[in-house]
Amino acid sequence: MRSIWNGAISFGLVSIPIKLVNATESRSVSFRQVHVEDGGRIRYRKVCELDGEEVAPAEIGKAYEDADGTMIPITDEDLATLPLPTAKTIEIVAFVPAGGIDPLQMDAAYYLSANGVPAAKPYTLLREALKRSDRVAVAKYALRGRERLGVLRVVDDVIAMHGLLWPDEIRAPEGVAPETPVTVRDVELDLADALMATLGEVDIDTLHDDYREAVEEMIAAKAAGGEGVAPPEPGEEDGGGQVIDLMAALEKSVREAKETRGETAEVTDITSRRPAKKTAAKKTAAKKTAPAKKTTKKTTAAKTTATKKTAAAKKAPTKKATPKKRTA
Repeated sequence: MRSIWNGAISFGLVSIPIKLVNATESRSVSFRQVHVEDGGRIRYRKVCELDGEEVAPAEIGKAYEDADGTMIPITDEDLATLPLPTAKTIEIVAFVPAGGIDPLQMDAAYYLSANGVPAAKPYTLLREALKRSDRVAVAKYALRGRERLGVLRVVDDVIAMHGLLWPDEIRAPEGVAPETPVTVRDVELDLADALMATLGEVDIDTLHDDYREAVEEMIAAKAAGGEGVAPPEPGEEDGGGQVIDLMAALEKSVREAKETRGETAEVTDITSRRPAKKTAAKKTAAKKTAPAKKTTKKTTAAKTTATKKTAAAKKAPTKKATPKKRTA
């Protein structure tokens, strides 16, 4: 891989000569602008707005536009005289836990290659020190005429550097979160947890750009004299991105995720699981407790009364019938 910058890593009093190599590349399909009428290429020419003449690259310089529109010329010599200690050095300023770096700051990625045999030993020393400490190195460096912030970490057996945005380049997320107060129920969180568990993990290496493949197929078909690729069959309406029934959408998502993974497409009715148990339990307890107590009191009273009557009947003496006297 071709290096884009040569310099050194400053690690205390240790200097490690390195080469900077791009760690990423764009695979997106690029298009040219053409004249629709005849297919001719549309090109951009750099023209001076004062005399209307096209300007060669060698005649183009830099300038800073002031607030009133005045152009202040800036030469390469002006920039070269500025104190920039990191012009050819990646200066490590601290070692921090990897979790202390905000992913929002992540920018371009580079590989750092040891430049020459003498650099192999200190390069390996820094790499192994980073591995053992389980930390990353925060550094400052200069690239393309400006000082930048970076973080060094180990990838396999290579030291990689991620360019970082300066903290004041990160916008505060003001006015981004929903302003309308929303209450999320436990049953909704249960379904969301079920969906997350069903989707599970993924091997990032298995993911690919479906859109790019479709574009390449369409280009190949048109190059072969065809009309391109047939449009896909119309699917279900997505409702303009609005979820009418969140619970139904979550349940359907879990079901479809399970079908995709070849699992049984059954979704437990979480919406009624916990509330139903509590409600049913209360109602059942109420039915059993309240009527049972009343029935027991009435039954006990009735039994007691009957027992008393029976006992009184046994104790009472039996009276003999007295014959009535006949009247003459």
